[in-house]
Amino acid sequence: MTKKILVVEDEPAIAENIQYALSTEGFEVFWCATAGEALAIHEKQAPDLVVLDVGLPDRSGFELCKELRRTSDVPVIFLTARDSEVDKVVGLEIGGDDYMVKPFSPRELAARVKAVLRRGPACADPATVPSAPALFQVDRNRLLITYGGKPLSLSRYEFRILDVLVARPGWVFSREQLMAMAWEEPEASMDRTVDTHIKTIRVKLKEITPDADPIRTHRGLGYSLRDSA
Repeated sequence: MTKKILVVEDEPAIAENIQYALSTEGFEVFWCATAGEALAIHEKQAPDLVVLDVGLPDRSGFELCKELRRTSDVPVIFLTARDSEVDKVVGLEIGGDDYMVKPFSPRELAARVKAVLRRGPACADPATVPSAPALFQVDRNRLLITYGGKPLSLSRYEFRILDVLVARPGWVFSREQLMAMAWEEPEASMDRTVDTHIKTIRVKLKEITPDADPIRTHRGLGYSLRDSA
């Protein structure tokens, strides 16, 4: 079945390039320029993925993503000129599946669309999320993560860090990203604080599976959860 892609972009020339790149890959593409139109098309067409600009004329793409996430787990790829790390972190934290910065390669965008579709939806119910790795289950209402069917006794920041990693297995998060997503005032903490919390999380995981280490260290880059966890 042909996959449907909704492109939300207020620059017609850019939208045309995106439409051409995706249609040549066999996708059915819908285009609109505003968040309001996007919500209407989403409700009517039920797209398989949304390519979303942040700077829309009626409201920000971040706000639109939040609204979509209230009722839908449709994958979202942000495509925007906003290239600060804070914007990237925010985009991923609110439910984005990928983040690309303009100028961009239409072929790379098409490749990322296919990659995200292979991974499947980013999330289901916002409160209780069965994570991709079967060993982990996250209950955000009770601030509880179970591993191998056993509840983990986690501090607030340990929970937040592990929640970020579990939500996107295989993705590498820098210390700065993890701090921005887990701490209320990340600027007040040192990046080595993340290393300390990762160490204590590993100890608690090893109490359940002594021979396995689900968290992978990427030297000079950050941490990720192993896809095979």
